[in-house]
Amino acid sequence: MRAELLEMAADLSGRHQPFLIATVVWARGPSSGKSGSSALIDSEGRVTGWIGGACAEPVVLREAREAMADGKPRLLFLGTPDDIRELARPDVISVPISCTSEGALEVYLEPVIPQQHVVAVGRSPAVKTLTELASTLGWNVTVIDDGGSAADHPGAASVLSSLEMPEEVSPGSAIVVATQGHYDEPALEAALRTDAGYIGLVASERRAETVIGYLRDRGVAEEQLSRVRAPAGIDLGRIQHREIGVAIVAELVAMRARGEMTGVATRDEPPHTAIDPVCEMEVEVATARWISEYEGETYYFCAPGCKTAFDKEPSAFLAAEPL
Repeated sequence: MRAELLEMAADLSGRHQPFLIATVVWARGPSSGKSGSSALIDSEGRVTGWIGGACAEPVVLREAREAMADGKPRLLFLGTPDDIRELARPDVISVPISCTSEGALEVYLEPVIPQQHVVAVGRSPAVKTLTELASTLGWNVTVIDDGGSAADHPGAASVLSSLEMPEEVSPGSAIVVATQGHYDEPALEAALRTDAGYIGLVASERRAETVIGYLRDRGVAEEQLSRVRAPAGIDLGRIQHREIGVAIVAELVAMRARGEMTGVATRDEPPHTAIDPVCEMEVEVATARWISEYEGETYYFCAPGCKTAFDKEPSAFLAAEPL
């Protein structure tokens, strides 16, 4: 793997950002992907490195998104339809590609999902329990405590005294405000300026309404206020304040199990796709780079070669289509 990819991986890990390493483990020429070729794919689908040509990359990206969502590695086999029929294996995801090179690839996808990152704000029994449990699970915990020290929070990776949220807060981070009323409002307002995937407020329903009402009066948008989970944690009934930390950890564990705290953007609906009329590959419409208009219809292509062939003689590829 190139040094550039290792540096990027270290940077993303340090910022608690998920990513995936795709490595070509086998290739049959002619193919632009070679054994040992590798690429890093971040949570936004940006690719750094090289894993294959225009036919292979969209398939790898699609499967990479799924791998980062469920956290499970997988092996892809990309080849011609004849290859798939002859060489398909039950433990390998086989995807036919119909590009003219007739090459084939096996690509190993290894998602790297960071441990849960939690920012706990305040000095309270709930924060103490949350910090202890989270550190036991191997999570990365930052505590923001005005006047506190590392000795007060032995399970925390770091302790900050400023209300500024850490730079490494990401969509995979959780922020829990539990100041027992001392500075809930500014802490929650600071949390809402981040893109944290979870923002919880430890407070009674009445107290939470007061805090949120205060922020609403300060002009915080309803869309932002709707991100606040209050009271934080799953409902465990009448529990002591220190047990609220258990409820919060349980809620975060459940969310991670549902794939909601990975920091990977999820889709509410499957992407809209079209069939390339030349090679019959499935193409994602929203990200298609090669598009042609013909007789009032729009056609999408997996690669420039398919678009060029279609543009020369569209009727040759549409003749078999039903009228």
